Amino acid sequence: MRRGSTGLTLVSGLAMLFLYGPILVLVLYSFNAAHLSMAWRGTTLKWYAALWHDEALLAATVNSLLIAVISTIGATLLGGLMALGMERMPLRRQQLIEGGLVLPLVIPEVMMGVALMLLFVMVKMPLGLTTVMLGHIVFNIPLVTIMIRARLRKLDPALREAAADLGADSWQVFRHVTLPLLRPAIWGAVLVAFTVSLDDFLVTFFTAGPGATTLPLKVYSMIKSGVTPEINALSALLLVISMACVAVSLHLQRREV
Repeated sequence: MRRGSTGLTLVSGLAMLFLYGPILVLVLYSFNAAHLSMAWRGTTLKWYAALWHDEALLAATVNSLLIAVISTIGATLLGGLMALGMERMPLRRQQLIEGGLVLPLVIPEVMMGVALMLLFVMVKMPLGLTTVMLGHIVFNIPLVTIMIRARLRKLDPALREAAADLGADSWQVFRHVTLPLLRPAIWGAVLVAFTVSLDDFLVTFFTAGPGATTLPLKVYSMIKSGVTPEINALSALLLVISMACVAVSLHLQRREV
């Protein structure tokens, strides 16, 4: 048993190293003083400071944050309403809609990006920030709906029934009972949607137009001209932001209400 446990621990450690080793190297070389990333010339923070003086990079950051915030709000409202509406439907209809929600999560993202681009071209909508926001709302709605529905299934119906028996109408039951109980799931869905939107590349690549460059697109364009520690610094910051959002989301999901 001890040998088996030691072997599993070793295999798990190697798997974690394989997964996170490149990320650790990226973060390490973001402090590299040399201009060439593969040549170590000491430790410095100048590449992080250089990010604040890059106007194109700051513009891409503003675009990414704007798209992430608006698409998260839109996806949370639509996904939340869908989750609440599905609770009132017959079981067979719920299963049918759930199958449709899972489909955008399992199909290749490049197919979704191409499909959205063709849709926008067909309706003659110019590609730009608006089309990127709509694309992000589309792939975030299933995430939000599934997370909120998972929380709804755990709620005790007796709580809402008790509030109704005490004279509360439907809006009062939702506001004072259902919504507070759903709050951890809603905040978790918001953070996950924001993180996915901030990091998305493929859908953004196909739906973006002039003036709609986001951080992932900016990183891609910088890589084509040569990898520098500035790219590593930007990637490290995006990594920290994404991990922080996911960690907070998981904490909220597990929190007892």
